[in-house]
Amino acid sequence: MVNCHLGFFVLLSFVVSVCGASRNLPILSFDEGYSQLFGDDNLIVLKDGKSVHLSLDERTGSGFVSQDLYFHGFFSASIKLPADYTAGVVVAFYMSNGDMFEKNHDEVDFEFLGNIRGKDWRIQTNVYGNGSTSFGREERYGLWFDPSEDFHQYSILWTEDQIIFYVDNVPIREIKRTAAMGGDFPSKPMSLYATIWDGSDWATNGGRYRVNYKYAPYVAKFSDLVLHGCAMDPIEQSSKCDNAEKHDSVPTGITPQQRTKMENFRKKQMQYSYCYDRARYKVPPSECVLDPKEAERLRAFDPVTFGGVHRSRGKRHHRSKSSQGGASSV
Repeated sequence: MVNCHLGFFVLLSFVVSVCGASRNLPILSFDEGYSQLFGDDNLIVLKDGKSVHLSLDERTGSGFVSQDLYFHGFFSASIKLPADYTAGVVVAFYMSNGDMFEKNHDEVDFEFLGNIRGKDWRIQTNVYGNGSTSFGREERYGLWFDPSEDFHQYSILWTEDQIIFYVDNVPIREIKRTAAMGGDFPSKPMSLYATIWDGSDWATNGGRYRVNYKYAPYVAKFSDLVLHGCAMDPIEQSSKCDNAEKHDSVPTGITPQQRTKMENFRKKQMQYSYCYDRARYKVPPSECVLDPKEAERLRAFDPVTFGGVHRSRGKRHHRSKSSQGGASSV
């Protein structure tokens, strides 16, 4: 059966009402909530037991995974990314059930894409449902800060009806479940993952710039890890939380103040949206709500992509603890 963590829905309502301030949520030690996924000694747990360093070198990347599967919840981490030349480096903080559902898995992604010296890191979000890996819902953004200079908080709120991505408690993307999406909305319990890996083939300018191991090891630092949702017994595989555990104050949307912040972020920082990619989708996906001003802004930012010359990629996902795991990008 599903075991909803004590006070989850009450706390979640409070958390979102103050813009996702996950500092109010309990932080588990690494040993309590996570297990190493791959990378051997490229994963280091610090003395406080709650901070983790993941590194990438010539031998391997590294990663960890939550011990439990979760069905909805609020998931967060403070992350400091590698500095200097990071082209080809991919750091991922995401949810997935690909190890349990190889042909129809769900996924909710934060990805951080490195760059050449003097160019900024980029952040990407994506959602897959029911194995729809050939249909990407990618968005890509710049950031208003250098994510390699200090820790910043990245959070995912996943409910039955919506997914919201946050950066430093500012919502940057909202995905509402629609009838048109069908099974493409993530609907099965997922684990939380964090990885660093070599995405040289695609991550920086379509593979033009690759990881340069002269600058290795590349170290991504994680702290303030929050797992706050409905932990699921993988043997029982119950499909949802008990109704008795639900609470009327669970949020159903973004507050007006949050929405203003999100709209400002998207106007200033969004660099790519699948909804406007005419090369990939001659007809925009049914859930897309097109904004002519947004279309013009993106076209000005990248006239090649939105002019119809664009090559999509397949999915790359970790297969075993010894492989380099991650998610996908445009």
